[in-house]
Amino acid sequence: MIASHRHHGYCLCGAVKLTLDIERPTLSACHCSMCRRWGGGPLLSVDSHGVPALEGEEHISVYASSEWAERGFCSRCGSHLFYRLRDGNWYSVSPGLFDESGTWPFELQVFVDDKPDNYAFANKTLEMTGEQVVALFAK
Repeated sequence: MIASHRHHGYCLCGAVKLTLDIERPTLSACHCSMCRRWGGGPLLSVDSHGVPALEGEEHISVYASSEWAERGFCSRCGSHLFYRLRDGNWYSVSPGLFDESGTWPFELQVFVDDKPDNYAFANKTLEMTGEQVVALFAK
């Protein structure tokens, strides 16, 4: 599926570039303990609905964070690039890589049952527990 909107992003040092084809990108936040440990807080992301085009792949390091998922980052500057499922082409990409991401609506929070009490988003979003998320991907 070719979307009508192409979005170009890059890591902090510019060694890795990503291109996403998404007609209507939206932001999500994951509150699971692994995402919070990785980034120091909730992981904000945009789902790519397929494999993003990547340049500078020699600068991408991948960490297998679980049996089903991997996290990618730039080996030069450490920028978080993506979270991806190991058995498919589903990527969740860091929105901070894209200049225009500040205009994308924030619509979903996952693993809300793992969210600590010391922060909260003001935005009204769809909220899913960890059990709901796991059930969705188990289909």
